[in-house]
Parts: sequence; structure tokens; C-alpha cells
Amino acid sequence: MAPSYDHDDHHSNAPPSSNLDISGYDPNLVPDSVKSFVVHLYRHIREKNVYEIHQMYETSFYTLSDRLFKDTPWPSVDAIAPFVDNDHVFCLLYREMWFRHLYARMQPTLKQRVDSWDNYCSLFQVVLHGVVNMQLPNQWLWDMVDEFVYQFQSFCQYRAKMKSKTEQEIALLRQADQAWSVYGVLNYLQALVDKSSIIDILEREKEGLENFTADDGYDYNGGSNVLRVLGYFSMVGLLRVHCLLGDYHTGLKCMLPIDISQHGVYTTVIGSHITTIYHYGFANLMLRRYVVAIREFNKILLYIYKTKQYHQKSPQYEQILKKNEQMYALLAICLSLCPQTKLVEETVNSQLREKYGEKMSRMQRYDDEAFALYDELFSYACPKFITPSPPNFDEPLVNYNQDAYRLQLKLFLYEVKQQQLLSGVRTFLKVYSTISLGKLATYMEVDEATLRTILMTYKHKTHTVDAEGKIISNADIDFYIDDDMVHIVESKPPKRYGDYFMRQIAKLEGVMNDMDRIKLE
Repeated sequence: MAPSYDHDDHHSNAPPSSNLDISGYDPNLVPDSVKSFVVHLYRHIREKNVYEIHQMYETSFYTLSDRLFKDTPWPSVDAIAPFVDNDHVFCLLYREMWFRHLYARMQPTLKQRVDSWDNYCSLFQVVLHGVVNMQLPNQWLWDMVDEFVYQFQSFCQYRAKMKSKTEQEIALLRQADQAWSVYGVLNYLQALVDKSSIIDILEREKEGLENFTADDGYDYNGGSNVLRVLGYFSMVGLLRVHCLLGDYHTGLKCMLPIDISQHGVYTTVIGSHITTIYHYGFANLMLRRYVVAIREFNKILLYIYKTKQYHQKSPQYEQILKKNEQMYALLAICLSLCPQTKLVEETVNSQLREKYGEKMSRMQRYDDEAFALYDELFSYACPKFITPSPPNFDEPLVNYNQDAYRLQLKLFLYEVKQQQLLSGVRTFLKVYSTISLGKLATYMEVDEATLRTILMTYKHKTHTVDAEGKIISNADIDFYIDDDMVHIVESKPPKRYGDYFMRQIAKLEGVMNDMDRIKLE
């Protein structure tokens, strides 16, 4: 099945045309509104006025972009530098926004991709080795890490499409072999984690010695939040990079210092919250920890359902909706492989049934059509996997941008195939509380030795190892064998009275409102 896979995993408003005509663009022309913007932003950064920085960054920047730079870049950094005392750090921050706008609205050239890498290197070097005395909004610091990983992913995809490359592009790729290297990207993210001491800070917080989460990562004692919060978000960045590489164990290991079950700084920015849980859930799905994935997808989907109307004007709104749809597809996969619907809230469950109810019932059958549906949902909802190694320039040039995705799809469908064995045994276990091995073997039309193998496989496939190395069960129905008798243990769902009462209260309020209206009439 051909996947809808070439979608960009990020900037959804980039136009389809590859090279826009920006012949009328003058990089040295600075409109008054832009001059005013950079002067005020520079002043607010110097004064550590986080509220005003956030307003300008979140609102003014996008308003000006829409009004003046819909399909052209912003003025060059050299053109605005005189208005901000040629401040080195401000110019690096401005260029970071400049490149982000370029990626969102246009198609960057190879030289621009390399220049953006160089700018990130300079910016992170200053944060890691300089004295940074700024407070920046969490949204901006998250966007830096998010964009850094996105541009790495975009570069790997671009480099892997070798067939259409010109001689000049190939020459520049050979020359810029360090740009966006996987080691460089991982090293910067890890360096930010290490230098920020964020893991120690989060440990100390558990003992009541730090207020990092309570203060949303900001420093209210006149210091800077930049390194600490970049270090914090870099743990999410590492999870995402490792997921793109298909190394789910390492990705989840990088996230261990952050307690996913609690509110944290990652939940203060909607984009960070969604990205974290999407990749965390996906990694757990690929490691067969279906229950963990279902729980986390359920929580975030309920949160998005309740809060998405507040983000309609946000530049991230389209991305929120897209990730929302992808996570419903992943939840449909999890529940088809591990039918634990009791873990899912009613609101999420009804949305899921509406979107995927029919497909999920077909996915239970494990025939060719079911495999095609698993393929379709996985291809739609998976991350945009990458091959991090550069091509061999001396061999005939081929496109290899789909290779990593095909490998992950193959591994996933192999797992689905193995689950096929279990669907038969699960059906019988549901019906009985005890059954002899002989009788069950007859029903399943296999001999007893084969049945024992199938039951061992069922045990293996419905249990997995969690992040702490403990064996956990995904099984909705479990069993033990005692003296050739199979004893079935069904996990009882906890009764949810809260939901029921909330619905009845809402109904009663509706009836009372109707009665009041009738009285008034």
C-alpha cells in the first residue's frame, strides 16, 4: 500500500511549489514596522521582560510575516544589526527566527540549510560556553529545539533524494559533510542536557530543594532560564531524534528524568506537550508496551479535546489538529493489538469509534485486508523516519529517503503477523473460566504440544519489560496452567462512577434549564 508519507511532519503551511519567485525581494530593505519590531524586541530582551517578549514573538512576528513577508524572507541580519547595537546574541536569535520563517513559507536552498546549521552551532555555543543573561519565553526555547530537530529531519530527507541533485548540490554536499550530521545533532542536544545540570535539578526538586516546575522553568532571582530550559527540552529533542532513527529504548531512556505522569514544564507549551506524548506513546507502541501507550494517548487526546478551542488563533493550530488525528490512528492500532478499552475515557472512545470504529472491527480479522489497514494507519501516523548516513557519492545516485520507513513498517507488520496466532486462543479464553488442555487443543485443531507453544507465545506477547526492567502485562485475559487445566483470569475493569454521575448531572441541568424556559414562556 502506498503510504501518504511524503508529508512534512511540521510546517504545514509551506507552499507546494519548490522555488517561489522572490525576484522583487531586497534583503537590505527594512520597513519601519520591522525596524520598530527589532528595536522593541531587543529592548525587552535586555530588560528581561518575558511577558512582552512573548507577545512580540508569538503575535507581532507572525502578524508582520503575514502582512509583509508572506512568500519572501525577512530582511537580512546585516540590515537590522545597526538598529540593535550589532548585538551578537540578538543577531543569532534573529537569524534563528529568520530561518524558521524561511522553512515555513519557502523551500530552503542547500546553502540556506547549511547556513541555518552554522547559526544553530553558534547560538548553542554561546549558550553552552558564554554568559547568557536572558530570560526567554518557554515557547521560544521549545521552538528552538523543535525546529533544530525538524531541520535535521528535513535535511536527511532532502539528502536522501539523490536522483534529482545537480552537480553543484552534490559538490556542496561533499564539502559540507559536517552539516546536520547525526553525531553533531545528538552531541549538541546531549551537551545542553549535561551543561544545564537539568537532571540534577529535577532530582533535587523531588526532595523539595528546587522550584523548577513550580516556576515553569523561569528564574525569579534575576538569573537566566535559557540554558536550564533548553536542557530540559533537549531531553524531548533526544527522544524525538532516537524515534526518527528507530532506537526506541534509547529515546525513552533520555526521557526518564521527566515524570510523564505529572504536570511539568513540557506541559506549559502545547506543542511540546503533544510532541512529547506522541513520541513517548509511539516508542512504547513499538516496544509492545501497549498499555502504557494507550494510557498516555488517552490522556493527551482528552486534553486536546477539552482545550483545542483556545488554540484556534495559534500558529501551531494546524499542527495540533494533525497530531491529534495521528494519535487517534495510533490509539486504534494499540487497541486492535491489545483490546484494553477500559483504559480509554468515554469522550475519547466515542471520537475513536467515529473515526476508526469500522476499520478497527476489520483489523480484528487478521486477513489481508486487516494487514492493509494496519499498513495504512501506521504509514499515516508514524514519525518521518530518517537514514542518518550520507550517500555514497561514487555509486549511481538513488533515492533512499523511504528506506528507514520501509524497515520500520516491515518490523511493525511482522509483529502484527505474530499477533495473528493469538487471536484464536484469545477467543476461546474469553469464553471459559477453566478448560482442559486436551479440550482446548481439539477446539483449536492442533495437538497438545503445539497448543503449549501457542500458550507460551501468548504469555510472551502479552508481557513486556517496562523502562525500569520490570515485566508488565498487556493482557486483558490471562491464564495459568495447573495439572493440565487452563485457569483463566480476566482483568476486571474498575467501575467508573464519576463519569456516570457527571453525565447524569449534565442531563439534570439540561432538564432544569428546559423547565425554566417553559415557565418563562
